[in-house]
Amino acid sequence: MTAHEARPIGPDTLEKLRTTDDAGRPCVPYTATEGGDPLRCCLRGTEAGELIALVSYAPLRRWAAETWARPGAYDEQGPVFIHAGQCEGPAGDRPGYPFSRAGALRTVRRYDAEGAIIGGRLLEIPADEEKGFDAAFAEAFADPEVALVHVRAVEYGCFHFEVRRGGAVAPPG
Repeated sequence: MTAHEARPIGPDTLEKLRTTDDAGRPCVPYTATEGGDPLRCCLRGTEAGELIALVSYAPLRRWAAETWARPGAYDEQGPVFIHAGQCEGPAGDRPGYPFSRAGALRTVRRYDAEGAIIGGRLLEIPADEEKGFDAAFAEAFADPEVALVHVRAVEYGCFHFEVRRGGAVAPPG
């Protein structure tokens, strides 16, 4: 079990993105021909034949709307894959963190309560993927000013998932 909760894009936001994305463009569903693209609705890879969409998503803007933060110029939008129709969300029995493979590079970007970037780090995911992410999140949240963390792919800058302060998961039993 992971020490922190990787948060998918929420159902209300997904409903809106399936109509108009955060760049103001209509959602254009298509059938995945190959598998493996990272779905941010259920935090798993696509499977060939699934109806998906590539939409523009502004995660910090969405968080700021919930919290009254003012990210200003730090508000970013970028491409994410989602199911084009309703999704059941992440499977409860999924081990580890999503989109994690040893050797992959990720940025672990830290934001304060106003939505300003206050640091970050490059993470080369180690062989023990879960332990590597747990350590990066523990390091981030050791700073009391950090309100949330975004994990992004280095290759394309794509948003993968968010972890919020207080998003630690209790150890089993």
